[in-house]
Amino acid sequence: MHTRMNPYATEMKLVRPLITFAQTVESMGLEPDLMELVKIRASQINGCAVCLHMHTAAARKNGETEERIYMLDAWRESSLYTERERAALAWTDALTLLKESRAPDDVYQQVERQFTPAEQVMLTLMISVINTFNRFGVGFRLGDAALKQAA
Repeated sequence: MHTRMNPYATEMKLVRPLITFAQTVESMGLEPDLMELVKIRASQINGCAVCLHMHTAAARKNGETEERIYMLDAWRESSLYTERERAALAWTDALTLLKESRAPDDVYQQVERQFTPAEQVMLTLMISVINTFNRFGVGFRLGDAALKQAA
């Protein structure tokens, strides 16, 4: 595999606004454990090793159980998640796989039942942010380098 540039090391001035935006979104008021589940789920779908490593570690630090982390890829078949979490995960799947899903009405209705209008915007922003970071992680092949640094 060809080594690719690390934009966080070489072009931080270009990436800094995204990081600042992500910090703003994270401070808007959604539950930290819910945000980590969303980040992990989108990163699973996108195959982003560096984000999976980072957000599973953060989830554990926040008290998330190993079982819920392991079962996240099968969240639809698991009873481990609340209705609010299930709505957020369904919205994450729909928006991460937007071309295939077209953000269906039944998924939006789940979100609408569980989240206020402001929270719906916050959740959508969080999904957008993690998908952008996933594109950096996968596009620039940051997984191996980041995992070696973390070891």
